[in-house]
Amino acid sequence: MSQSSLDVVGIGNAIVDIVSQCDDRFLADNGLDKGAMTLVGAHAALALYDKCGPGIESSGGSAANTMAGIASLGGRAAYIGKVRDDELGRVFRHDIRASGVRYDAIPAAAGPPTARCLVLVTPDAQRTMQTCLGISAELTAADVDLEMVRAAKVTYLEGYLFDPPAAKEAFRTAARAARAAGRLVALTLSDPFCVDRHRKDFLDLIAGPVDILFANEAEILSLYRTDRFEDALTAVRGHCEIAALTRSAKGAVVLSGEAMHVVEAAPAGRVVDTTGAGDLFAAGFLYGLTHGLGPAAAGRIGAIAAAEVIGHLGARPAQPLDRLVQGLSA
Repeated sequence: MSQSSLDVVGIGNAIVDIVSQCDDRFLADNGLDKGAMTLVGAHAALALYDKCGPGIESSGGSAANTMAGIASLGGRAAYIGKVRDDELGRVFRHDIRASGVRYDAIPAAAGPPTARCLVLVTPDAQRTMQTCLGISAELTAADVDLEMVRAAKVTYLEGYLFDPPAAKEAFRTAARAARAAGRLVALTLSDPFCVDRHRKDFLDLIAGPVDILFANEAEILSLYRTDRFEDALTAVRGHCEIAALTRSAKGAVVLSGEAMHVVEAAPAGRVVDTTGAGDLFAAGFLYGLTHGLGPAAAGRIGAIAAAEVIGHLGARPAQPLDRLVQGLSA
C-alpha cells in the first residue's frame, strides 16, 4: 500500500443530531417504535420536535460519528457528506471540523434542508431515532472526492446512506477508486431495517469490494436470516477479510481469516445513552487497524471507545479518547 495522508475517510448521511430525553409513555403516545431508526418527512420531524423537551444539537450521522472518534484517538480522518447552506448545515460544518475531522464539501445553495435526526433517549438508555434525511440523501458520485478516497488507508461506507439509487452509485464509485489505489473498503450495516431493505446489495458488496464489515448482532442475524449468532458467524466467514461484530454487553467477536477473537466489553459506569456505541467501536477498531495493531487489540480500542460514549448523552466522545487507550499494543 502506497503512502497515505489519511487513515480513514467516511461517506454517509451528514446529519445534525438533536438529542432529547423522554419516557416510554412519550414514545407510545406518539406511535414511535422504541429502539428503531425511522425515516420521516420534514413536516413530521418538525411536529415531533415541537413536542420534545430541551435538546442538544451537534453534527451527527453514523459515519461522521466514527470519523470524530478516530480524530479523538489521534487519527487522521476525513468525511464526505452533503449539507445545505442553512442554519443546521452551518452547525454540521462547524462541529465536525472542530472535532478534528477534515471536511471540504461545499454546501448546496438549493434543494432540501440539511438532514436532522431527533434522538429520543429513554431512562433505560435506549435511543429511538426519527430521521429526516433532507439533502444528505441526494449525495451522488459527483460529490465523492476521489483524491480524498485515494489518500485514505480505509474508505468507510455507511449503510444508512444506501437507500437512494444515486447514493448506491456513489458507494460503488468510492469503492472502485479505493481498490484501484490499493486501499481498503469498510462497510457498516447500520440498522436491521436497513439490512432488510438492501440484503442482496449488501451481500454483493461483502462478497466483492468490502474488506472490513461492521455489524451488531441484530444486523448480522438479519443479513443471513437466522436467529443463531453462531450460524451468522459461519455464514460471514470468508466473505470479507475482517468481520467485526458487536454484541452490546457481551462485547464483540472479530473474525479475521480463520482466526476468531472474542473482545470483552470495556468496563463502563452508568449507561446513559447507547447512541453512537457501534459508531465509536468502529472508530476504535479502524484507528487500531490503521496504526499497525492486530484485530484483537483494535477490538479492545473499539470497546474502550464504545464504553466512553455510552456514559453520557450524545454520540461523540466527551473526553479525548487517546488518553484512554495509552499503552495498548498488539
